[in-house]
Amino acid sequence: MLTAVPAAQAAPGDPWQRVGADILSGVSGAVVVDREDGRIDSLIVRDNKKPGQNRIARVRQSAGKAPRVQPLEWRGELPVDLESIEPVPGRRGEFLVLGSAGKGFQIRVSGGEAVVLRTFQVPTGLAGDDYESFQLASVGGRTVALWADRGQDSRPGTLYAAEFSLDKLTFGPKRSAEIRVPYPKSKVRHVSDLEVLPNGELLISSASDPGDDGPFDSALYSAGRVSVGDNGVRLEVKQPRGLGTYPGHKIEAVTCANSSCAELLLGTDDENAGGYARVVRR
Repeated sequence: MLTAVPAAQAAPGDPWQRVGADILSGVSGAVVVDREDGRIDSLIVRDNKKPGQNRIARVRQSAGKAPRVQPLEWRGELPVDLESIEPVPGRRGEFLVLGSAGKGFQIRVSGGEAVVLRTFQVPTGLAGDDYESFQLASVGGRTVALWADRGQDSRPGTLYAAEFSLDKLTFGPKRSAEIRVPYPKSKVRHVSDLEVLPNGELLISSASDPGDDGPFDSALYSAGRVSVGDNGVRLEVKQPRGLGTYPGHKIEAVTCANSSCAELLLGTDDENAGGYARVVRR
């Protein structure tokens, strides 16, 4: 059985907390599952591809302490290259996770394991799509799924949205929009993750990835809004407005750290340097 172990603290004064020490223990997606004063409990997924490599872990961050990381056992069909995790509304302990090729899994997390319940596939997008994000949002009382191809340099990221059936794990007609960010400047993935605020505002992260040893760079942006009308889902993508830059790290996880989303939990996949997490105010 896998047990919790403390992760090394970052350097004194560094707001990032280390939650993984090597290329197999980065953070490619995260969701906050509980929060009390001075403590955040989250689940993170990892983009590992081979049998025997960890796919999902619990993380506890407490003020003044090194994070505690508990790798979980995966039960069921083994995913390849997980990039996101999202809670299933109204079903405590259940989550949707998505791999880079667009295959998703509904899982139940309990004790020390994650059990596969069902699988799904996002609608076909463009040739070469590589997904690093998946998000559910309640918009006008309707459930909307959003996911995005990350893009690469001259190829913009492509954001997709569609109404989503939680019972059937199926999608309605999809909408799409291109996203380009002004920064980072090179080796850029225009959308490395996304988050939807309670008012429908779209937040995205972008990241540069020149290789397993970096150097990495990231930024956060407000990029538009999602809404639902008589004609279905509507995507309003605008010129991204910068919210902050984060040199030295490759952000691949952005998720609300509280119900108002006044704070965000960021997670990084820094390849050979491992993974880090921190909370920022929006």
